[in-house]
Amino acid sequence: MVQAWLMDSSEEDQRAPHHRVPPQYLTIDDLKSLGVLYWKIPVQNVDELDKLRKERGYSYEDVIECSREKLPNYDEKLKDFFREHLHSDEEIRYIVDGSGYFDVRNKKDEWIRISLEPSDLLILPAGIYHRFTLDQNNYIKARRFFVGEPVWTPINRPADEHPARKEYMTALTNEA
Repeated sequence: MVQAWLMDSSEEDQRAPHHRVPPQYLTIDDLKSLGVLYWKIPVQNVDELDKLRKERGYSYEDVIECSREKLPNYDEKLKDFFREHLHSDEEIRYIVDGSGYFDVRNKKDEWIRISLEPSDLLILPAGIYHRFTLDQNNYIKARRFFVGEPVWTPINRPADEHPARKEYMTALTNEA
């Protein structure tokens, strides 16, 4: 099962877990209240994954492998992935191998760290501020899904006036 927790404020190695003392773990329901969705789908269970893809209309997919050996411009890409940003579409990642962290902002603007490993499928809603980093294993392989043609454009913070951000914030307010 996925683990998520409130992060400390240390700016040391971004690949470290960054637990608060004492650790403050969150539940799937805490993530869901932010519009973050999660499934555990065993890598060998293609039928369940295909069913979810069809239900959600994911018509395009690719694979990204993040490691010094596999990712061109590795250092620059990791800096870009870790820069706080949002997207105008959902961000969907299904972890095939390795591990890493997605960080999202909660309603108090605190960072939540979500630890992902093989069989984890995470969906971040359009408009949520987030970032990604590898953990100390320095490797992850993920399938990325999109509705229609992929949109790769990160919109760096501040982007509070962006339509996707406004829509996200409205949805959060209506859920409260």
